[in-house]
Amino acid sequence: MVYNMNDKGHLKIGGVDVVELASTYGTPLFVYDVNKIKENARNFVRTFKDLGVQAQVAYASKAFSSIAMLQVAKDEGLSLDVVSQGELHTALEAEFSPERIHLHGNNKSIPELEMAIEHQIGCVVLDNFWEMELLQGLLAERDASMDVLLRVTPGIEAHTHDYILTGQEDSKFGFDLWNGQAEEAVKYLLQDQHHMNLKGLHCHIGSQIFETDGFIMAIRKLYEALGSWKETYGFYPEVLNLGGGFGIKYTESDEPLPLSHYVHQLVKEVKEQVEHYGFDLPEIWIEPGRAIVGDAGVTLYTIGSIKEIPKVRTYVAVDGGMTDNLRPALYSAKYEAVVANKLNQEKIKTVSIAGKCCESGDMLIWDIDVPEVESGDLLATFSTGAYGYSMSNHYNRFPKSAVVFVENGYHQLVIKRESYQEMTRLDLPYTPPDGI
Repeated sequence: MVYNMNDKGHLKIGGVDVVELASTYGTPLFVYDVNKIKENARNFVRTFKDLGVQAQVAYASKAFSSIAMLQVAKDEGLSLDVVSQGELHTALEAEFSPERIHLHGNNKSIPELEMAIEHQIGCVVLDNFWEMELLQGLLAERDASMDVLLRVTPGIEAHTHDYILTGQEDSKFGFDLWNGQAEEAVKYLLQDQHHMNLKGLHCHIGSQIFETDGFIMAIRKLYEALGSWKETYGFYPEVLNLGGGFGIKYTESDEPLPLSHYVHQLVKEVKEQVEHYGFDLPEIWIEPGRAIVGDAGVTLYTIGSIKEIPKVRTYVAVDGGMTDNLRPALYSAKYEAVVANKLNQEKIKTVSIAGKCCESGDMLIWDIDVPEVESGDLLATFSTGAYGYSMSNHYNRFPKSAVVFVENGYHQLVIKRESYQEMTRLDLPYTPPDGI
């Protein structure tokens, strides 16, 4: 990993010494380099503009949602993908333009859909027949209309380098393209354009993808279906949403593509398909989340206990763990880290980084080389900007960590550290029933 060090041997992020950040805000602490967030967002937006293609880059807010984060996304001209009433509420609190908000989810509730209708958001991405009928009924009650996209599964699942052409039919998301469900949904929607305007299609093939082959295969499958639907129903989408899943660098072994390369290849393939079928070029939407915030985030921990088991392993424990980074326990995700206050010291031993939770599986990193460490040192884990804070939890009754934005030598608190009183604010005392 590439990182900056000052003359004290301390890690710097956004021009700020992390020792100062830890001293000011405590640990565990999520630190976001705002310039890196902006750089990632601009790479996507600028590439579409350079190619002269109408597009929307919608930040997938499930990666990390907060008022400050969504303000940055708004200022960078991004649209927004939300998957819950809570994420939609956060977007509205951030004064995000409703017409640039897209609502996802495989089990949208009536309150979520009512909120989307009330605020006239840009579109709802329909995931199944149940919610299609539900949304239609809610719109009819109000004599209102809503743009919708139809989420389809094109029979391709991509996980990094593994592309699977079959088996995607068995998914909790979307309408399968090949068992007739997607076509049935298209026919249904075309019958009632007054309430639901079928604006286009959506697909998402996986996460942490390091190649473009899967996206290209998915686009070809989509256009095979679109060719048939255009001839049979006269339907052709204004919008083609190709999802996200663009990979980032977590460890030295990861080799993600430049963000602009994904856009170039997607646009190239769509242009080839529209030329082949004689169609107009649709507006292309994408939904990067991790690719915008993942490598912009670093988590700071304070090292506590050190347990040496001769000829076996040395455990170095930190004051966080699966409560602020669930991914290692959930996915066996790999991370890299440094002792942030000793960057100028030689790495002389191999240790494993243990979390603080009362679980054997709460291990952040196995086998990492470090200098001589002692209690009170700072550990910095890289690329934790996506699905760190957003997946954080209260296991073992640990309060949620603070979040700080750094930029050009300045730092500001954007999410306060949760106090114990705030953590228990919804708890109610037990009162035994009368006579017991």
